[in-house]
Order: sequence, then C-alpha cells, then structure tokens
Amino acid sequence: MALKTLKPGLPVGKPRLGYDPGDAVAADRHRNMMSPWREWYRTKRWYQLRQQVFVRDLYKCQRTGEMCTGKYPAPNSPVANHKVPHRGSPDLFWDINNIETVTKAAHDSLIQSEERKRYPGG
Repeated sequence: MALKTLKPGLPVGKPRLGYDPGDAVAADRHRNMMSPWREWYRTKRWYQLRQQVFVRDLYKCQRTGEMCTGKYPAPNSPVANHKVPHRGSPDLFWDINNIETVTKAAHDSLIQSEERKRYPGG
C-alpha cells in the first residue's frame, strides 16, 4: 500500500514576525524603521559634511595613517566615522569635530570591534 503525500491545507506566506535572517534588504529596512536617524546618511548635508572631513584630513586614515585612495567597496576607500557614536543625537551626528576619516577596512574591523566592547548589546 503506497502512502500519499498530502498538500498543506494553509497557504505559505511571508513571515510576519520579523525578517528572514538571510534577507539583508529586509534587515536593513527593519533597521531603518527602528532608527529613523539613519535617513540622515542619505542627505545632501551629510555628503557635503563628509567631503569636508575627507579634505580636512587629506584623505588619510586617522587610525592607521593609510591613504584612503580606493573607491567603495575597496578596503582603502574613505569612510566618515563618528568618533563618539551619536546613537541618534543630532548634535553628535552633525558635529564636524566628532567625525574622522578612516579606511573602510579600519571602520569595518577595528572600530566596529571597539564599539562592540564599549557598547555591548547595541
């Protein structure tokens, strides 16, 4: 006697409680929703401010001394890093003296690990 496979009785839909951990777009969307200040990174004012920082620092990484000559996503591309994490504070976010030029490699490894140690869990 052969067993038949039954089709599921309920339709399968998208999860409604969160996002699929492998879905980077959904994760980013969720992060943006939970942190509205992330929109500041997409403003003309931010692009002008970060450019001022790069010129002030002569495109030199303030952590490693390496020249930031690459184009994103190269490891030596310039990143404007907040020295003191702003956590949504407009005063810290827009303060040019709180921003430094670093390489993408330094930002993605050295600085992120420093922040995880300094501010565990968030």
